[in-house]
Amino acid sequence: MSTRSTALEPGAKAPDFALAATPDQTVALSELLESGRALIMAFYPADWSPVCTDQMALYNEILPEFRRLDGTLVGISVDGAWCHAAFAQHRNLHFPLLADFEPKGEVARRYGVYDQGTGMSKRALFVVDGEGAIRWSYVSPIGVNPGADGILQALEAMAPARAHA
Repeated sequence: MSTRSTALEPGAKAPDFALAATPDQTVALSELLESGRALIMAFYPADWSPVCTDQMALYNEILPEFRRLDGTLVGISVDGAWCHAAFAQHRNLHFPLLADFEPKGEVARRYGVYDQGTGMSKRALFVVDGEGAIRWSYVSPIGVNPGADGILQALEAMAPARAHA
């Protein structure tokens, strides 16, 4: 198991994973990349926390813009699938929340964004292209909503490459 202290950077291959999307359904990175669309992975510390709630609400609001730029969004935290289901229903979220629950934080560790001290994921963003390469990554201070500007810029920068594919 990796003990990386820094997030994976652009150019790295996105580590594979299979995480619970619902209490009875698992989704793998390879499945999320099948469409060839860019994958936005938003690692966040915890459902229900104020900053995380605001961050996920923002992404839900601009989801049509992510889709217009050929992006697919998933949220990932160490909370369990049942917690994610309640949080998504309560906040009316229209994108999957994946449970990096057991072994706790294993995927966050692979991406270099697990905070051993808190036992949670750092607040980190990755944009992965359809081939599985990380094209953009960012780690935000834990108490700061990173917004969506960086994600949108990464997706826009990828658009010319997709137009020629």
